[in-house]
Amino acid sequence: MLNRRAFVASCSVVAPTIGVVSSARGLAAPAIPGRYENFLASIRRQALADGLNAQIVGRALAMTQAPNAHVLKLDRHQPEFTLTWAQYRQRVISPSRITEGQAAFRARDSLLARIERQYGVDARVIVGIWGLESGFGRKIGTFSVIDALATLAYDGRRASFFRSELLKALRILNDRDITPEGMMGSYAGAMGQPQFMPSAYLSYAVDGDGDGRRDIWKSEADVFASIANYLKRCGWVAGAPWGQPVTLTRDIAQTITGRGNVQSLAQWAALGVRRADGSAFSRPDVQGALLRPDGAGGEAFIVYKNFNVIRRYNPSDFYALGVGLLGYAVA
Repeated sequence: MLNRRAFVASCSVVAPTIGVVSSARGLAAPAIPGRYENFLASIRRQALADGLNAQIVGRALAMTQAPNAHVLKLDRHQPEFTLTWAQYRQRVISPSRITEGQAAFRARDSLLARIERQYGVDARVIVGIWGLESGFGRKIGTFSVIDALATLAYDGRRASFFRSELLKALRILNDRDITPEGMMGSYAGAMGQPQFMPSAYLSYAVDGDGDGRRDIWKSEADVFASIANYLKRCGWVAGAPWGQPVTLTRDIAQTITGRGNVQSLAQWAALGVRRADGSAFSRPDVQGALLRPDGAGGEAFIVYKNFNVIRRYNPSDFYALGVGLLGYAVA
């Protein structure tokens, strides 16, 4: 999967990284004796000054005794993937994932329909994100979020960001939505089935099943409602599509493609753009942009405002196309 940048409160992205979640704690990284303990003590003091429960803070911080070497290794040696769109599509929208997604969608159709009505967000897009982020709920991460965030906050490269996320994670624990032992996620601290960073959780997670807790680890109602709430708050237009595959009747210069070049469908039609089946657009007044991610000769798509909303979950055209197409394929 693609690397992801740090979450910003203004409805940017959910987590700093996505990808295959690696497994448990490695051997403790070498550290100067006492330094890590002093760091944790400073976190404890700040948390208590913020009014958090001392017992909960102590229980949480007891889960990290030394910098996690495996977390540091993964953070410092993130693999660089250079994929074409065709390769990326084959990876994230494989026949097996589509089959799995179809079964998952059918089994939850009434719940998804309720969430769609409540938030006005296309259930197919919710499932597309769910599928890419956690394999339809199967992979939520095997790292203690407190341990991972404490390690990265102590490490220093992005200390300010991860320290802030660690304190927000402690606030979540203070609200008793999850136990310290149950707060599992990726090596970068992305949590649960939607892979929310703690800041995203505090801003967008909601109680979808009415039990008084926001459980994005085990409650699918909370997971789907939280994803929908994120997209709605980021500007999702109810009833509008994210985009559609198109075909070109003649070549179009790559310089006029891309999300920044928005024109009416009538204007695109005049340049030779048609619906995937070759027919004319039904709403020529609608504004959209032409994407051709692999350039001339590759697949082409017209994308609309909701495509840009999906990108706020992860700022990648490939990711947003993957979410949208996977959602269309499974429902």
